[in-house]
Amino acid sequence: VQYGNLVFVSGQISQGPDGLIKGRLGDNMDVAAGTEAARRCGLSLLAQIRAASGGDLDRVVRVIKLTGFVNSTAEFTDQPKVINGCSDLMVEVFGDAGRHARAAVSSPALPLGVAVEIEAIFQVE
Repeated sequence: VQYGNLVFVSGQISQGPDGLIKGRLGDNMDVAAGTEAARRCGLSLLAQIRAASGGDLDRVVRVIKLTGFVNSTAEFTDQPKVINGCSDLMVEVFGDAGRHARAAVSSPALPLGVAVEIEAIFQVE
């Protein structure tokens, strides 16, 4: 949804070339695998903002905020390390304009059993 110069991209779930990336951090998935799942969410976010920008990522002025949800056990506390997979990607793609506010929260379950879901707010011109 675009409102003025802001584009709100709904949560993108972790999926790769072989399908959904499922798992639970602190149970059957480690931080490295979770970080890759978050990076995959970031790639989906980029695809969505590119589509919303007429195919032109140069229209993105700034990544404003990411909200990341991590399917994890009650004992798992490295949600920020997992969501770094997406945050680092945004900086790789947009440089300083990719630096953003964010939240990284635990969830006892996510849709379809995926490991990570991330939503974003972008500023466009």
